[in-house]
Amino acid sequence: TRMLHHGRHWRSMCKGLVLGTLLTSFMLLLYSYAILPLQVGVTDIPASSSCSPHPATDKAPAAANITGSPSAPSCLPKLNIMFMKTHKTASSTILNILFRFGEKHRLKFAFPNGRNDFYYPSFFERRPVADYPPGPFVTVLRDPAYLFESSFHYFGPVIPLTWKLTGEDKMAQFLQDPWRYYDPNGFNAHYLQNLLFFDLGYDNSLAADSPLVEEHIREIDGRFHLLNARKGSTVSRLTPELYEKATAWNLIDAKLYRYFNATFWRKVEAYGRERMAKDVAELRRENEKMRSICIDGGHAVDASAIQESSMQPWQPLGEKSLLGYKHQKLCRKMLTPEIQYLTDLGVNLWITKLWSRVRDFLKW
Repeated sequence: TRMLHHGRHWRSMCKGLVLGTLLTSFMLLLYSYAILPLQVGVTDIPASSSCSPHPATDKAPAAANITGSPSAPSCLPKLNIMFMKTHKTASSTILNILFRFGEKHRLKFAFPNGRNDFYYPSFFERRPVADYPPGPFVTVLRDPAYLFESSFHYFGPVIPLTWKLTGEDKMAQFLQDPWRYYDPNGFNAHYLQNLLFFDLGYDNSLAADSPLVEEHIREIDGRFHLLNARKGSTVSRLTPELYEKATAWNLIDAKLYRYFNATFWRKVEAYGRERMAKDVAELRRENEKMRSICIDGGHAVDASAIQESSMQPWQPLGEKSLLGYKHQKLCRKMLTPEIQYLTDLGVNLWITKLWSRVRDFLKW
């Protein structure tokens, strides 16, 4: 009996070794297929770029240099840019713009290896980028109540803390008594409270009245050149009561947002409200023109309706809410989702791709 037991034990060990070897070989094979030749861009000498003129100089003649010929425009595009991606703020749209801008000017990109993020959800650390060439640091903020609503529904399937919610409106149930369900140490719990503060590299579980909150907001103000406060949600089911509850629950983010929203509008005043309105109107006209050219039907469609799988947007486990676009070939770059664009730029996303294949295999 003992000999039989030992024989079974050894057979089990051998099976485990064989399976482990096969799995390792499979992973290495996937890794080798995932590696793409790295496309390293070289920054061109910046070409002159038109700027939106100040109303006072809109019709003024070009200044002459000492030779009598018109001087070159004083505005050049900013080429050294650090973009801090935040979640559920339309930052993927900004990324697409920056990717196209970088390709146009043949700039170098700093990307992670193997995946599409730098060890997120670890806290953002400023030290790795502190010594990069000087340039504007930019990011995007959003009204915390609307951000919480979007984050709760989008990331809910991968936040175990929300699985115990059983009502039809899980978010409303959560906001009635958040501390009944919330644990700051829970897996992916950072998606449920003060997500902006977390994304910017700070402790999102601080007490809202802690002196550190104001100190960190001043630090952010000193480091970032532009924080675009995104306009409120155009599609929201928040009642006024739930809006207040969501704001109170994300009070640190609310303080952050109010501070930089006020800062943003002070900059608009300095730039000129009429001048800004003129720029926005022109941008909307150009966007509408490209929409009519690039998008079949002129509007977003469900991701499953996109026949070309390489153009389908990434979605979290079990989530099917994101929209994509049917496109004409001319507009591919403008409509390419973030993950696919990273691949086009030569980023090795073997971990991200492996996870995507696992999800597809499981038919999530």
